[in-house]
Amino acid sequence: MKIKLIRDLKNTLYTLGKVYIDDVFFCFTVEDVDRDSNQDGDLDDIGENKIHGQTAIPKGTYKMVLSMSNRFKKLMPEVLNVKGFSGIRWHSGNTALDTEGCIIVGTVRTPNGVGLSRQCFTKLMDKLKDQKDIILTIE
Repeated sequence: MKIKLIRDLKNTLYTLGKVYIDDVFFCFTVEDVDRDSNQDGDLDDIGENKIHGQTAIPKGTYKMVLSMSNRFKKLMPEVLNVKGFSGIRWHSGNTALDTEGCIIVGTVRTPNGVGLSRQCFTKLMDKLKDQKDIILTIE
């Protein structure tokens, strides 16, 4: 399964995007601030300091798995091998205040985030539950 997250609205408070699963639109997202100012896929350059709990993961291609979250106590999508990050999950919420680097999904876009998030997360889990090879590309 191929998941593409296209970040299409960025500001100093949050990052909004759209998710496509196997090239079909699936949902909207809200994340923390994208601090990769030159969009080279890392946070290694001058002025690209990661702020713990307030920074979106860099663009790139990552493997995803479903794994048990110690924090949320349930099976959730996890993004693996993100340099400088750990425990990056997809979950429900409404704004960037509801995440610490994770990706929040929603069925509708709001002025500063997403809505109908829990329903969207349930649909996402239904899509992912039997998948063994999940590749995420963030653009």
